[in-house]
Amino acid sequence: MSTYQRSVRVAAPLEAVWEFHSTEEGLKALTPDWMGMTVTSVKGPDGEPNPPVLEAGSVLEITVQPFAFGPAQQWTSEITARERTDGSAYFTDVMTEGPFTEWEHTHRFYADGDETVITDTIEYTLPLGPVSEFAGRLAFVGFEPMFLYRHRQTKHRLES
Repeated sequence: MSTYQRSVRVAAPLEAVWEFHSTEEGLKALTPDWMGMTVTSVKGPDGEPNPPVLEAGSVLEITVQPFAFGPAQQWTSEITARERTDGSAYFTDVMTEGPFTEWEHTHRFYADGDETVITDTIEYTLPLGPVSEFAGRLAFVGFEPMFLYRHRQTKHRLES
C-alpha cells in the first residue's frame, strides 16, 4: 500500500474549516472542474437522501472523468469515521467501489490559535498487480495537482 500526504495552514478557525469539509457542497467546491466529477447520490447513515452533514455511515456515489477523457469511472465512498474534539477533528472516507484496489482518505484538522492546519493522508493501492507498489510511488503526479487545488480553494473560501 502506498501513502500520499499533504498539509496546509488556513487562516480560519477550526469550526469553520470543519463545517465546510463536512458537506457535499464542500466536496464539490474542492474538486477541480478537470476531474469531471458528478455526485450521483448521497445517503446518510440511515439512508436519508442528501443529508446536511456527511456523518459516519454516509455513502457517496460519484462519477469522475478526468479531462473528459475515456469512460467515466464509478466511485462509491463511505464515511467510516468522523470525530470532533476540542482542538481537533477528523473524518475518513473509504472507497468501496472504484478504480483503486484500496483507497482510504483521512482528513485531519488541528486548531492552532485562530488558524487551522489540515492534513490529508491517502493510503491506496493501484490495480496493477505486482507493479502496484512501484507505480503507487508515482501516483503523486496525479494527486499533487488535485490537492494543491483543494488546499488553495479552502484558503480562498475560508480566509477573511
